[in-house]
Amino acid sequence: MARPETKILYRDGGYSRARGVALVLTGAILWGVSGTAAQFLFQNAKINVEWLTVFRLLASGLLLLGLYYRKEKERIWGIWQDKSGRASIILFGLLGMPGVQYTYFAAIKNSNAATATVLQSLGPVIITCYLAFNLRRLPGFREIIAVALAVLGTFFLVTHGSIHRLSVSGLTLFWGLCSAFAAAFYTLQPRKLLRKWGSVVVVGWGMLIGGAGLSFIHPPWLVAGEFTFHSIVSIAFIIIFGTLIAFVCYLESLRYLSASETSVLATAEPLSAALLSLIWLHVSFGFYDYVGALFVMSTIFILSMKGKHASAKS
Repeated sequence: MARPETKILYRDGGYSRARGVALVLTGAILWGVSGTAAQFLFQNAKINVEWLTVFRLLASGLLLLGLYYRKEKERIWGIWQDKSGRASIILFGLLGMPGVQYTYFAAIKNSNAATATVLQSLGPVIITCYLAFNLRRLPGFREIIAVALAVLGTFFLVTHGSIHRLSVSGLTLFWGLCSAFAAAFYTLQPRKLLRKWGSVVVVGWGMLIGGAGLSFIHPPWLVAGEFTFHSIVSIAFIIIFGTLIAFVCYLESLRYLSASETSVLATAEPLSAALLSLIWLHVSFGFYDYVGALFVMSTIFILSMKGKHASAKS
């Protein structure tokens, strides 16, 4: 799942750095596990991608806003009194939030959670390229290396080193790249909203609006699939642990760690998705898959080091 862009809320010397590390790792691992749970639902329980996306957005949005209602009551409703904020949150809710959720789930359905998560990890590289173009400046050395590694890693992941065939389906590649672009839009579009209203308000309303909008395409009461004990537990895990608790853990970690540190530690998401896919769903991951994933995830380290250096200079 794409992580919300935010900033450090505060640092309290009474809490240890280890607490922040534990929180971000918990959130990232829960995101990775929820991706694998979604893979189980699509492949074993035949749950519909559209229904799961709609239900997850509606349920998670209601839970997130409800959880923070007493604490953030004025901010939750205040965003609708801001004309520019109102237009921006509607755009984010109708395009950004459902876009990143649906494309990620569609990529999982056509492949597996590990591959989908790695492809979505190309998002930071797309953001880097967009910002370089938008600011009309040449990319720096670290950015060039990150882009080169991302391209090479994706090549290994989808071709296994052969230019004559794809090791994944065309739909997997399509939805995986769409997921990366959606993650980039999801991160860049609501920046002003996040600075003014905070992540809880923006993401909570984004989920609720996105779920309501998608309901016109696939109503949440049109359910398809096998609802066994295991599938119900998986759906509950995705909503409660893979969305709500993971999001809260990630937000809390930013009280103790810098944004660049959390983005590096959050690479535990694709690692946990890959490991659980191997153990639980017996997904085969070959040499080129590991190499491709390593190259793509290394770009996050490279770009985070750059961000940390830049922030230190400013």
